Amino acid sequence: MNDRNASLGATTISLHWVLAVAMIGMLAFGLILEDMARGETKSWLIWWHKSLGVAILVLAIGRLIWRLGEGMPRPLSAMPAWQARVAKATHVVLLLGTLAMPISGMMMTFGSGRAIDVFGLFTVGPFGKMELIDEIGEIVHGLGGKLLIAAIVLHILGALKHQFIDRDGTLARMAGRRVAPATRG
Repeated sequence: MNDRNASLGATTISLHWVLAVAMIGMLAFGLILEDMARGETKSWLIWWHKSLGVAILVLAIGRLIWRLGEGMPRPLSAMPAWQARVAKATHVVLLLGTLAMPISGMMMTFGSGRAIDVFGLFTVGPFGKMELIDEIGEIVHGLGGKLLIAAIVLHILGALKHQFIDRDGTLARMAGRRVAPATRG
C-alpha cells in the first residue's frame, strides 16, 4: 500500500487537504452564521451552508471508504505510547467529525420539517417534523463543532511537532514529497 510508506498517494493527499480546507471553512462559516441576525442574508447563507454540507458529506464518505481500504499512514518517527494513542484518537475524531457535522446539520433541518435544496440541483426531504431528531442534531452539531475545532488544533500542533521537533518529514509527505528512508524513525 502506497499510503503506508515514505510517500502518500495523490488521492490520499487530495482528499486530506480538500476536506481539511472545507471543514475548517464550514466551521468558521457556522460560527459566523450563529451570530447573525435573522433575515434574508442569513437565510441565503444558510442555504449555501446546507448545500456545501451535503457536498462535504459525500466527500467525507469517499475519504472514509478510501482510508478503510488503504489503512492509516504509518508514523515516520517513533513516539511514546501516549502520543500514539492521542494521535490515533485525534484522527478518529477528525474522520468521524467530517461525517457527524453534515449528518447532524441534516438532522436539524429534517427534524424541523424542512427540506434541503442542494445547490438548486435537487431537494432532499422534507420528512415531517421530528422534534427529537432536531434536538439530537442540534446538540451533536453544537458540541461536535467545538470538539472538531479542538481536534483540528491538536492535529495542527501534532503536525508542527513532527516538523520542528521530530524533523521526520511528515509535512513533506503530506505535501506530496517522498521522504528519504533515513529520516524515518
